[in-house]
Amino acid sequence: MNDSTPNTPATDENHLIAERRGKLARLRAEGVAYPNDFCPDARAAHLHQAYDNLDKDALAAQETQVRVAGRMMLKRIMGKASFATLQDGSGRIQIFLDRNKLGEACYADFKTWDIGDIVGVEGTMFKTNKGELSVHASAIRLLSKSLRPLPDKFHGLADQEMRYRQRYVDLIMADDTRRTFLARSKAMASIRQFMVEADFLEVETPMLHPIPGGAAAKPFTTHHNALDMDMYLRIAPELYLKRLIVGGFDRVFEINRNFRNEGVSPRHNPEFTMMEFYAAYTNYHWLMSFTESLLRQAATDATGSAVLTYQGETVDLSQPFDRLTIVQAIQKYTEGYTDTQLHDAVFLRHELRRLGADIDGPVLGRAGTGALQLALFEETAEAKLWNPTFIIDYPVEVSPLARASDKQADITERFELFITGREIANGFSELNDPEDQAARFQAQVQAKDAGDEEAMYYDADYIRALEYGMPPTGGCGIGIDRLVMLLTDSPSIRDVILFPHLRRED
Repeated sequence: MNDSTPNTPATDENHLIAERRGKLARLRAEGVAYPNDFCPDARAAHLHQAYDNLDKDALAAQETQVRVAGRMMLKRIMGKASFATLQDGSGRIQIFLDRNKLGEACYADFKTWDIGDIVGVEGTMFKTNKGELSVHASAIRLLSKSLRPLPDKFHGLADQEMRYRQRYVDLIMADDTRRTFLARSKAMASIRQFMVEADFLEVETPMLHPIPGGAAAKPFTTHHNALDMDMYLRIAPELYLKRLIVGGFDRVFEINRNFRNEGVSPRHNPEFTMMEFYAAYTNYHWLMSFTESLLRQAATDATGSAVLTYQGETVDLSQPFDRLTIVQAIQKYTEGYTDTQLHDAVFLRHELRRLGADIDGPVLGRAGTGALQLALFEETAEAKLWNPTFIIDYPVEVSPLARASDKQADITERFELFITGREIANGFSELNDPEDQAARFQAQVQAKDAGDEEAMYYDADYIRALEYGMPPTGGCGIGIDRLVMLLTDSPSIRDVILFPHLRRED
């Protein structure tokens, strides 16, 4: 009878780690185990860009000397000569190692190194007989010993949660992951350039707030010991940015991190990135046109086209975005609702109850017709807004910071932009009447007292700022994470955040 315990992936990994620790111990005994005196002068992508189109003889004639460094991802030992592939932050380059050129000792050391080790190479550019661009190594050094084995190269990190939790390994192994975050960086750079060219000033506002404001959301609470006061992580920068409009900066924007103590889902992370901007002497019609142009440019700069593919379907940002009221959207994307029904609060409550909405809860229990219309839109039409669509003219009761329409007192000059069924942006003509704003804040306080945890606080200092006078202003917030989901064909917000929040590993 065999009483031995079969090896598991975990025990195999532990054995490999022990072997690598033994190699590291020998390195320490011989001298510096983690040297810091090698400086590369070339990157893989630049080498391919410069030399891929040269033929073998022309490249050999140049005798170009380079120093490259990166993580060893492939290794082929072939007697007196070997090949390795190094990966740096830009891509991969092949290395050719000749025992006669490197010397017996160096070549013998190389053969003991492991996949995942970080090495530095000096050598000459050339092409193999198969035409692959390579570096013929004249010297090679181990710069950083990898103690943990990388995942299987064909499968990478198969567990999705592990990819989020160990993003550093995911980035090493997955080209698609690296491309996602390169696209995110390009989109951010494009947005900044677009804003600066439109005469916006980039600013920074506080992340710790004495009063949470600027959005309907539940905040994270903390305590400042020196001031002995509770403070809140920012749920939105809006009220501070509008204080700057009062102060005379006519166009401001901030790419900001916000925090909301709410659920986690494919669309929600408690810490997320927004870009908010405010422009004096503009209104929500101007904002919609500006936002449309901004997103079209960001898509083009990040992906090369304003026509995208998301989850197998086309999303065309190159065409003018649709503009619909809440009622128009319900009627366009559903069947059977009449104008009379959609303006009847009793019918709306009955229909929402039939659809399973919490009609008696703290949010909808006190809702008027406009808020009930919005709730029905969210239940029936929102998810169907695949192509870019501005939903306009939101009710006053759900828009405490937006300017009311001069033509219809119960709606505001507000829009939300939806693409692939998700809200991407929210903007409006700003409420700059201090007395109206004070009354709206007071209504929010009453809603909070009635049990609405996301209702806003009364911000007396913001009212004081408005009392000095704020010019007519338009403002908009764009969800950067959701935009990047669209640009990179990513189904979950966690795919576009480098380190998304997860439950503790234990």
